[in-house]
Amino acid sequence: MKQLAGKNVIITGASRGIGRAVAERALADGHRLSLGLRDLEALKQTPLDPDRAGSERVLLCPYAAEDPPAAKAWVEATNQHFGGFDSVIHSAGIFSRVPLLFEPGEEQDIAHTINVNLMGPWWLTRAAWPQLAAHGEGRIQVLVSMSGKRSKGRLAAYSASKFALLGLCQTMRNEGWGAGIRVTAICPGWVNTDMAAAVRSGPSDRWPTQSMDAEAMTQPEDIASMSAELLRLPNRAVPFELAVSSSLE
Repeated sequence: MKQLAGKNVIITGASRGIGRAVAERALADGHRLSLGLRDLEALKQTPLDPDRAGSERVLLCPYAAEDPPAAKAWVEATNQHFGGFDSVIHSAGIFSRVPLLFEPGEEQDIAHTINVNLMGPWWLTRAAWPQLAAHGEGRIQVLVSMSGKRSKGRLAAYSASKFALLGLCQTMRNEGWGAGIRVTAICPGWVNTDMAAAVRSGPSDRWPTQSMDAEAMTQPEDIASMSAELLRLPNRAVPFELAVSSSLE
């Protein structure tokens, strides 16, 4: 097994929530980070600010999940800056309330949800694949959701995007196995993030409400700890799927 301290890790969704916690933990563990962001100012005056962490430790690149050329440009910039990378962590994602019987015009929301939650990781993985395969022990972590394993309420667009994403993860695993690429689909339930707060405060006709205190939910730092351990494990011990739930499913 290669020395893991100082891994070069690409992370999406690092401006907030789970992605932010994962990135901060990875930085604390001594890894070098390439972070793709819509707003390059979002991490100013945070531990992930290159002006604080050092440009040799953190690279910020413009990235939008629904923009395929941005994925390729980000991979190229990372290769140029760090001389390569060995891990990709997909944390970016959006929520949608669109149900099965959607209203006229909501098909645009469905397409956007699929583009961000499914095609975003697909495009970035495709761009990163040659580098991961060349490394010999490449790692891919994908924040899927328990909504990729079961559907609750009437959230058809969101659940469909996450079920498809889990299927994509399985194919990544199949195609990358011989090249030493190991894939883990992390499937959390309720996590104490801004997204969870927005879901719980929205209309309940499309999502069954639950009375759960924020402290009782899985915390972003919990997911970050799991992500950190996955980066440490040898190839022979990397699990494909982690289902994480703070309530009885």
